[in-house]
Amino acid sequence: MMYQRALCICCLCLLFHHCLEVSEQADISLPYFDRLDTPLPDRPYQDSLSAAEKSLKQKEKGPWTSLSNEEKLALYRIMFKETYAEMKRPTGEWKTVVAGILFFMGATGLVVLWQRYYVYPPHPPSFDEEWQAKQVKRMLDMRINPVEGFSSKWDYEKGQWK
Repeated sequence: MMYQRALCICCLCLLFHHCLEVSEQADISLPYFDRLDTPLPDRPYQDSLSAAEKSLKQKEKGPWTSLSNEEKLALYRIMFKETYAEMKRPTGEWKTVVAGILFFMGATGLVVLWQRYYVYPPHPPSFDEEWQAKQVKRMLDMRINPVEGFSSKWDYEKGQWK
């Protein structure tokens, strides 16, 4: 009985091991990225090389005086994606940022205008200049705070401000 059970377990293990496919391992190392503060990245820009690039890499091991400028540039491009001058060139990202800021400021202005006309009630009559002039005259007639306040700055004999 133990023999049958062990045989059955072994058969199941073999069955499952043969049924499963092994997936290919993906390269999960750090991606290549040119940075100004890291002059030598951890990995080259191009991992897989063509036949011409492989022969150029073999030629690189010899004297560099035999290499032409084009070959030196090709070797550089195998190792690096961009030069320092290319990394430092300005991008047009500031235009997108300014456009986004202006868009949201304009949208905010439209919301404020919409609220002013459709949400908020009209201004009370006490905001009118006529109303405020009548209120000042009334306060002067009542002699509000005549010692140090509002009425102390009015000359009642001449009818004008001191």
